[in-house]
Amino acid sequence: MSDKARIRVLIVDDHEMVRSGLAAFLMIFSDLELIGEASNGAEAVQFCEATCPDVVLCDLLMPVMDGAAATRAIRKICPETQVIALTSFKEEDLVQKAMQAGALSYLYKNVSADELVNAIRAAVHGTPTMAPEALQMLIRANTQPPKPGHDLTNREREVLALMVEGLNNPDIAERLIVSRSTVKVHVSNILSKLSVASRTEAVALAVHFGLVD
Repeated sequence: MSDKARIRVLIVDDHEMVRSGLAAFLMIFSDLELIGEASNGAEAVQFCEATCPDVVLCDLLMPVMDGAAATRAIRKICPETQVIALTSFKEEDLVQKAMQAGALSYLYKNVSADELVNAIRAAVHGTPTMAPEALQMLIRANTQPPKPGHDLTNREREVLALMVEGLNNPDIAERLIVSRSTVKVHVSNILSKLSVASRTEAVALAVHFGLVD
């Protein structure tokens, strides 16, 4: 395979040992070319601005700028660059954040060499590769009903937090420096969105689901 056809890869990870291991791995395959390394998301974005690699192997939990933020920035700067999230952590919110940011694939660091190289090759063609556990998390997240209160506005959350404190409408109006009629509208919207009939139920739901700090 000619150099022109080689897949240009950037490694992004805050652990030097991980970067070294991945770099050694890439050297084994003649169709892969390591064009750079970055120790955090900000460095990765700067590198991509200059080179736009074909594929970025990106850790998710890093200092300065995390993997999701970096992925979003890279995809904006270099739309043709595909990002493979490569992490050790198996949290559902990490999977969702990475995919929402624009990552094409999601793999764990215990992936086999063959699986990783195949994922890199597939990424060039826009074909995603998902770790089975990550795919199950995405399916579960997309089939579960949304959390109560997901559609509350920032102001409604402020009002709800004051309701949890035990404040009545006049007290809330004074605290937020708004009219009592405005507070009444907010409280009505909160009860409607939470599908409850009373302030007491709204407060109980807010506490149970952690809807306010």
